[in-house]
Amino acid sequence: MAKVAVANTVKKMWIVFVIAAVIAVAGFVVLRLRSFFGDHDTRGIGSSSLDDIKPFNPKHVVYKVYGSGATANINYLDINAQPRRIDNVPLPWTLSVTTTLPSVSVNVVAQTEGDQIGCQIIVNDVVKDERSITGVNAETFCIVKSA
Repeated sequence: MAKVAVANTVKKMWIVFVIAAVIAVAGFVVLRLRSFFGDHDTRGIGSSSLDDIKPFNPKHVVYKVYGSGATANINYLDINAQPRRIDNVPLPWTLSVTTTLPSVSVNVVAQTEGDQIGCQIIVNDVVKDERSITGVNAETFCIVKSA
């Protein structure tokens, strides 16, 4: 009777033994493949070779404001997209900056007590935006979304 009970148990458990054997063989194969074909680079993620990349395309950005008034109030975004304000600036006004950022967004808004004001944004010697307005306390803006 004991032999029959053991035989019945083996008949029921044979699939569990096969699955366990397949998992063991598969794990061994994966372990061997990873050790043979695995990446053996021992350098850290923060490799200094990535930090040595030199900027390759500097941008020269020029803001210009001109007009008939003696002074102007000027608001602009610098090359880091930070707002700046300067009041009662003598006209004409020019700001020139150089950056190695891949893209810059520049903007200038100006108002004068005179009746004519204009602005320009020049990137790498190319005028990207230019506007001129005439009127009482003239106000204008120039914007370049991506230079």
